[in-house]
Amino acid sequence: MKRLEIRPAKPGDLNAIEEIYAGARQFMAQNGNPTQWREGYPQRELLEADLRLKQLYVVEENGKLCGVFVFAMGEDPTYGYLEGGTWRSEKPYGTIHRIASRGSGVFDACLDFCRSRCDHIRLDTHAQNAPMQHLAQKHGFSRRGIIYVLDGTPRIAYDLILS
Repeated sequence: MKRLEIRPAKPGDLNAIEEIYAGARQFMAQNGNPTQWREGYPQRELLEADLRLKQLYVVEENGKLCGVFVFAMGEDPTYGYLEGGTWRSEKPYGTIHRIASRGSGVFDACLDFCRSRCDHIRLDTHAQNAPMQHLAQKHGFSRRGIIYVLDGTPRIAYDLILS
C-alpha cells in the first residue's frame, strides 16, 4: 500500500517544488487548460512567501517529493465576493491552493491533512481544469459559484463542510 507523508516545505525543497509545478503546467496545457497557470506560475517569490507564512506543504513518497500544495487558514480576500451563489457557511475556513503532483493519491493525502486541521475547506479552479473539478466533486465539495482571483480572471469556487 502506498504511503504518502505530508510535511511543511523547507527552503531546500524549492527546486523540486518548481519541477513539480513545471510538470503540472505541462499537464494542464496538454489537457485543455493552457491558461490557468501561465509559464512561471507560481513564481519563486510566491513560494518563498508561502514558506514564510508556514502554509506551503510537500507530499513525499519514500522520502521523494511527489506533490505540493498551500493550505491557508483564515479569510481569503478573493472569496469575499461570490457570483451566482452563496457559501454554505461563513464560519472560519481553510483554503487549498496551488495543488500539484507527479503521481496519484496526492489530492487524497492533501484532503486528509486539511480535514485534520479544519472542518470547513474551500478551493477554486479554472473552468478548463476538468481534472480538478472532478476531484473536488468526487470528494464531496459543493460548487458554490464564481470568484475572481487577483488578476481578475474567474474561478469556480467550491466548499466542503465536515460537521
